[in-house]
Amino acid sequence: MDNRQEVREFLVSRRAKITPKQAGLPAGTNRRVPGLRRGEVAALADVSIEYYSKLERGALAGVSAGVLEAVCRALQLDEAERAHLFDLARAADGTSAIVRPRRRAAKQWTARPSLRWTLDTVTEGCAFVRNGRMDVLAANRLARAFYADVYAGPHRPPNLARFTFLDDNAHRFYPDWELFADTCVAILRTEAGRNPHDKELHDLVGELSTRSEEFRGRWSAHNVRHHGTGMKTFHHPVVGRLTLAYEGLEMAAEPGLTLTIYAAEPSSPSEEALRLLASWAASQETDSRPRALSTD
Repeated sequence: MDNRQEVREFLVSRRAKITPKQAGLPAGTNRRVPGLRRGEVAALADVSIEYYSKLERGALAGVSAGVLEAVCRALQLDEAERAHLFDLARAADGTSAIVRPRRRAAKQWTARPSLRWTLDTVTEGCAFVRNGRMDVLAANRLARAFYADVYAGPHRPPNLARFTFLDDNAHRFYPDWELFADTCVAILRTEAGRNPHDKELHDLVGELSTRSEEFRGRWSAHNVRHHGTGMKTFHHPVVGRLTLAYEGLEMAAEPGLTLTIYAAEPSSPSEEALRLLASWAASQETDSRPRALSTD
């Protein structure tokens, strides 16, 4: 991905979202842009318009942390957007590989036995490991049953972004599909800033952009987000509606990977649905095991 183009499009998109009123500036007349003008951002960041224009053309190499912080304040970036801008600046300097541990490609990654044991100890929730490309790399039995439609797809490892945009079952599985689609693309955008030379991510984005207009429009918005905790509602083909809390935990031993656990509120209908799903998953696994030949 072209770093200068990424920087340019990100800054322009953030500037367009801030109105003069939000920035504490007079609106004036004859405004030709939906948000702030470059000169207004420059003034708010206390840099010259020439210097800010250079940044907005994509030239972040060598920019100081102080200037970046000032631009973040001027554009009222949230924490995810601020981190994304700093990631883009590191990539422009060519320092990403130095400041971030090297990541392993998903196809070369194998879960340690201890990680699989850990996942399998989570028996009342869905526990799985994913990377920034939304590949599901390891999962406990309940998570595999929960994502049965995702695992039914032809790609390995199964990918939540492909499922969201290319599988018709996704609209049933995600009752609020628009929100899930927004979140999915924002996670991929965040990963693109952190790891701009990931060929598999480039290929995934190219595939989704070619095959999905819904993805294409969201990708061009340059929205990013941190995805750590919250509530989500699903409609599973076996047990129906589930409202689950999720916690996403960055894995210290595996840079770039996230352990996510979905859990239901105690004594809720969703908890009962998860128990039914666990029973169904166990029965499916039992039915698929080879049966011993009778010696009678």
